[in-house]
Amino acid sequence: MAYDETLAHRIRQLLAARPDMAEKKMFGGIGFLLHGNMACGVIRDTLIVRVGPERYEESLELPHALVFDMTGRAMKGWITVSAEGYASSHDLEHWLELGVGFAKTLPPKS
Repeated sequence: MAYDETLAHRIRQLLAARPDMAEKKMFGGIGFLLHGNMACGVIRDTLIVRVGPERYEESLELPHALVFDMTGRAMKGWITVSAEGYASSHDLEHWLELGVGFAKTLPPKS
């Protein structure tokens, strides 16, 4: 299993009302994109959230949030959330709102 299908399904359910969202397999996982801009994703059993540079530091202070580092260098504006941090639907919805909220600020990709 390259990524947690259960988590991906939960994300799909929460984002289902948004016709402007799309899915794309990437990085051995799956990304959820708003107008072509990644808002969140799943790699293995980890939730990835694009919070943007303005909310990066404050997001890292939240429980279960960690630096997103795939290459040996932290990706500023992106965080990971461990399973405990998205266990409840309320917590998962909070993280998705942060990711979608940031993606909304970006110009659409064609």
